[in-house]
Amino acid sequence: MHKKISSIKLRDRIFGFIPARMAASRFPDKPLKKILGIPMIEHVYERSKLFKDWENLFLTTPDNEIKKFCDTKKIPVIMTSKKHKRCLDRVYEAASKVKGIKNTDIIVCVQGDEPMMKTEMIKNVLKPIYKDKKINATVLAMDIIDEGQFNDVNAVKIVHKISGEVLYTSRAPVPYAKNFSKKTQAKRIYGIFAFRWNALKKFYFTKPSFLEISESCDSNRICDNHGGQFIARQKYEDSFSVDTEKDLKKVEKYLKNNKQNYKYLKI
Repeated sequence: MHKKISSIKLRDRIFGFIPARMAASRFPDKPLKKILGIPMIEHVYERSKLFKDWENLFLTTPDNEIKKFCDTKKIPVIMTSKKHKRCLDRVYEAASKVKGIKNTDIIVCVQGDEPMMKTEMIKNVLKPIYKDKKINATVLAMDIIDEGQFNDVNAVKIVHKISGEVLYTSRAPVPYAKNFSKKTQAKRIYGIFAFRWNALKKFYFTKPSFLEISESCDSNRICDNHGGQFIARQKYEDSFSVDTEKDLKKVEKYLKNNKQNYKYLKI
């Protein structure tokens, strides 16, 4: 029997996957770029490993450089095709290589450029799935409180229904705000996703959509076709995704002043 996530008793197995590739268009080779002397994907893996309810946790990549690094650190790795442009397609392929996954099992994707993620975020992305049997896919949605981030094309914004179902994701500053403030209620994708296995299969076998390609965001494939992805609410906190070298330096500067949050690496 699994432990509890908050007050929700787990009934199904949870498999974690961290997709990473060297050919990221905005910041090539970023998975192995170092933060305080430690490669970014090692931060992500060690942070993810602090979540204690995994059935298994893997890193998944098409690149031999990343595999060699994982082997030196004894990080379980699943190799995938180089053809994938979207992280969720890569996660699907990796999960399909794990024997015995059932339709009701949960697949969690923790993107390899989230070196500041926390265990609580994984718990939050799972909560909607356990609270509502009709929800089979979630994305962590963090509040945006800064106008600079609201206008940043690297921060993918989310527009959703009152119910929380995702309508559209965009790199543009949405929803429209003549004067940005917290009342704008803007949210961004924080790179953690959860799917029942049957929902991830449905995603993978759905043709990529125009808006997915235009916005370079997996979630629009769901919105454009069958819908059914819901936000998992995450209040703002200082936790920065790495899309550029500037982001990397920002994360490193923050961690230098907050080392107590990273005791697991003894830095």
